[in-house]
Amino acid sequence: MAKATNVNPHTGSSFDDFLKEDGIYEEVQARALKRALAEQLDDAMQSGKLSKVNMAQRMATSRSQLDRVLDPSNLSIQLDTLVKAASAVGRTVEIRLKRDTKRSRATSA
Repeated sequence: MAKATNVNPHTGSSFDDFLKEDGIYEEVQARALKRALAEQLDDAMQSGKLSKVNMAQRMATSRSQLDRVLDPSNLSIQLDTLVKAASAVGRTVEIRLKRDTKRSRATSA
């Protein structure tokens, strides 16, 4: 005898789908990525005992530019600046494009 599965009638779409419907998915994703990058850089600076002044010197930039890099709400950061910041704390940047499996299924159907 087949086992019946209970489906919750109150379960809706995913949170990602909600954000996409509201047209803010890309912005929320960008903010989350920037927050994660800023936290990783800050953690690396703390573990390396680097002050903002020393970090800015290693990057050959100003402290105000470094503050923009470390500000999780500032989404305007150039890739070369991010690479300099990572290099200053002995890290590298890895960026890749990932196939959106939900979107590619929807467009191929």
